[in-house]
Amino acid sequence: MTRRHLLPAAALLLGGPLLLGGCAAVEGLVHKQSTTTFDDADAFRADTPVDADWVPDDATALTLRTSTIEDADDAVLLLTSTTALPDDCLETERTSAPTWTLDDGPSAYEAKTVFVCGDWSVIPSDDGWFGWTPNSDEEKASARS
Repeated sequence: MTRRHLLPAAALLLGGPLLLGGCAAVEGLVHKQSTTTFDDADAFRADTPVDADWVPDDATALTLRTSTIEDADDAVLLLTSTTALPDDCLETERTSAPTWTLDDGPSAYEAKTVFVCGDWSVIPSDDGWFGWTPNSDEEKASARS
């Protein structure tokens, strides 16, 4: 093999694994987000740094997308549940929207109202709940009124 062939071969050998590394690496580097799934609420609570007290105990099939930017608190969460939200989640007019969407999640822009659960805004999904944080100051203030 000549030197002219060695450089492309080396680039392919070294770059190939990066290209085959999957969507997760690209998602984190390019889109500044990370997506994680959890089988149930217990696994979610044990393995995530996100504080989402509103997540029902019966939640399953949780999909969490968070920012990979240091100190960013943006997140969206989609889950399956038949349980109502906690009593401290109050319904108010929607004035915020999530940073990201999830393929199976509802459109936040179609929602006229949200449930404010602390720093989270939550709307019903087809088989559970879809929430995002941060929500707006207006939503928080309205929920306190």
